Amino acid sequence: MPVHPILTIVGATGTGKSELSLAVAERLAAEGQPAEVVNADAMQLYRGMNIGTAKLPLLERRGIPHHLLDVLDVTAEGSVAAYQAEARAAIDDISARGAVPILVGGSGLYVSSVIFDFQFPVRDAAVRQVLEDELEQHGVGLLYRRLADADPAAAASIGPYNGRRIVRALEVIELTGVPVSGQLPDVPVAWRPSSIIALGHPREQLVERLDSRVEQMWAAGLVAEAEALLPRGLDDSVTAGRAIGYAQALAQLRGAMTQADAIAEAQALTRRYARRQVSWFKRYRDAEWMPAADPALVDSAVAAFHRAAVSADEPSSD
Repeated sequence: MPVHPILTIVGATGTGKSELSLAVAERLAAEGQPAEVVNADAMQLYRGMNIGTAKLPLLERRGIPHHLLDVLDVTAEGSVAAYQAEARAAIDDISARGAVPILVGGSGLYVSSVIFDFQFPVRDAAVRQVLEDELEQHGVGLLYRRLADADPAAAASIGPYNGRRIVRALEVIELTGVPVSGQLPDVPVAWRPSSIIALGHPREQLVERLDSRVEQMWAAGLVAEAEALLPRGLDDSVTAGRAIGYAQALAQLRGAMTQADAIAEAQALTRRYARRQVSWFKRYRDAEWMPAADPALVDSAVAAFHRAAVSADEPSSD
């Protein structure tokens, strides 16, 4: 039985990746080829974080199997290395059933860890503890400035607010003496044959969509969802509790922000995150960028997958 290429759908938040994955899966099923979706959104791994992550409810998945949704408690510290192993195992299982694996998400490092031959640097608990103590005592700003001096590319990719990832990047630099960005190959090697579809909107349209999306999340009950997760430990979480939207909802619940200020901050952070996502995925040299609003988008995505399948079946010239 042939192993199908991975169909990878990426893009900034709010570009319609989930909807495209469903439409493509249905089209492939109509052609007699089943397909299954593997989540590559870091925050959708967490149970109970639904509204703020735009997670597809079960009844809206159209009967298409989805993997790696709701697999972590909000107190768990997500690990890209653990995700890589679980996502690749899911893809292997899907392929063994003769189905097409569709990897969908906007978390660039998580996507890259799956589709490319991505090796993780060493760890050292003692070094990490020292850095975490500094983070606790001095805040994220000092460590971010240190990272920006040592590895500007990594600092730009991570941003100034993700203390956990800043600590990890500084840990790698301390242990190896090499910037994190310098350890990634300029031309990554594919783990498996893959067709990469990158969705985009014109900047003005994307900003409008993102701002509206945040407002809709508040209207849909994001604050109540965050409050319901407090007994599960959301406020103490180093990862889930700092997710865009949830951090602001928690601040609103504590009375540290008004609703208007919480929404405005979440909108600003979402816009900034979307810019980082676009920059990350533009480094994928083999990605086919497609307008998210194109009426022929599904046709184009399916055609791209078929081209990748044909290419994967062709004998190597080596």
